Amino acid sequence: MVQCEMCGKETSDPNRVKIEGAELDVCDECTDFGTEVKTQDSASSASTKYSTSSSSSSSSASSSSAGSSASSGGSSRRTDMFDDMDELVQDYDDVIRDARERAGLSQEALAKDLNLKASLIRKLEHGDTLPSDDVRQKLESKLDIDLSAAGGTDDADWDGGSSTGEYTLGDVVERKD
Repeated sequence: MVQCEMCGKETSDPNRVKIEGAELDVCDECTDFGTEVKTQDSASSASTKYSTSSSSSSSSASSSSAGSSASSGGSSRRTDMFDDMDELVQDYDDVIRDARERAGLSQEALAKDLNLKASLIRKLEHGDTLPSDDVRQKLESKLDIDLSAAGGTDDADWDGGSSTGEYTLGDVVERKD
């Protein structure tokens, strides 16, 4: 008798299952939590919905659909939804306030023009909330501004340090991205 590596139940015939990337010997009840590991002969069959491995055909399809957002240089990193997202500038609150004042609009007038609440404009200008994609697009088109950060050079300019004289991990580690 062998113990199930998931629940600890004694089982005489454990099943080899891949769960979250780890291969485990589990009982019949815990088999449903992963993908059964097959021999080489049956490895070409379709996997269950819990499969964590990706076939070469699906990874090539996902990388080709990513287009220009995929990183080059032979990297095999999979693309995800965050690769397509624009990063918000760090001082978005000041950019919005300055553009609104240049346009000669009050917070209430801008909110009315964009069909938004004045309290949202106030929160955005104070930096209390981040603009949703919809609000961001409205602000950019109305005020003729760009709220997306152009690249990731902001991290490299940061010199670190602390006013208390204590070090943090960010002061010591050098990033390689």
